[in-house]
Amino acid sequence: MATYNQMQVQQKPKFSVAITTKGYQSLISNTLRDPARARLFTASITSAVAVNPALQECDAGTILAGALLGESLNLSPSPQLGQYYLVPFKQKAKYDRSGRMIRPESVTATFVLGYKGYIQLALRSGQYRELDVMEIKEGEYLGKDSTTGKAKFQFIEDDDQRDALPTVGYMAYFEYLNGFRKALYWSKEKMMTHADTYSKAFSRKSYEDLMAGKVPESEMWKYSSFWYKSFDDMAKKTMLRQLISRWGVMSIEMTKAMEIDNAVATVADNNEIVTEPEPMPDASEQPELHTGKPEVGDGQALPHVDIAQSEPTTAEPVVDLSSL
Repeated sequence: MATYNQMQVQQKPKFSVAITTKGYQSLISNTLRDPARARLFTASITSAVAVNPALQECDAGTILAGALLGESLNLSPSPQLGQYYLVPFKQKAKYDRSGRMIRPESVTATFVLGYKGYIQLALRSGQYRELDVMEIKEGEYLGKDSTTGKAKFQFIEDDDQRDALPTVGYMAYFEYLNGFRKALYWSKEKMMTHADTYSKAFSRKSYEDLMAGKVPESEMWKYSSFWYKSFDDMAKKTMLRQLISRWGVMSIEMTKAMEIDNAVATVADNNEIVTEPEPMPDASEQPELHTGKPEVGDGQALPHVDIAQSEPTTAEPVVDLSSL
């Protein structure tokens, strides 16, 4: 497999130009095989990029490679469906041990699965009768059964009354066709601790300040992590990953999805898709959007880059709240 060491360091064309080139069209045709599917894919991803100015700044190869990862899972690039996202993410220049640049600084598109994508892939396995994830509202969690240790709930039936109550936790559950059931519950406190521990794009104190309205408008661009913007959706994705990876049926598609979630892939000069060799953020996290806002200087707490639990990354985000 080709690596970045084998790729020429050069500025690549914008996606609107690159997608029309013979090399990219050949890659799409050879990968998808079906001409009709290739035409639909090209139209879909071109449309998705056209309406996202931040994505237009990304390296064209990472957009195409990321979209082909999504297509390989038969997921839609439409942000309205929320199955997966191509998230602009700034990568620092990379050098070998002798100081020779092997990859210039660039803005890359990171492939990020949404929680709806996890649900879609799980249901395709044909093993689940039910699969869902939801917020638990104040008064609905009744503690654990003293015999089984399983969480107990009493759900509020009136939707308007329920929506008005604060969220105290999250519950994901599934039932197989054979009747086996499993549910997992995390309190919001536990989820907050998880995010604060494993996402360097998230600070609990800063989130509390944001919710309390203590963040001035001039600093809102720092809070573009999805943990700030869509905490509940990030929590749902985390719950589904925890539940399915521990007790769910891991189909080939689902296994592949968990492996490539938050991957940065690109198209090498030989038209081979290669994946970023360095570890990227933990798959329960989502990286920051790049929209040309100023970078955070040394010593500032936010924003940081979401990283894996024990693996560092050299990526550096430039963020903005208006892109999602």
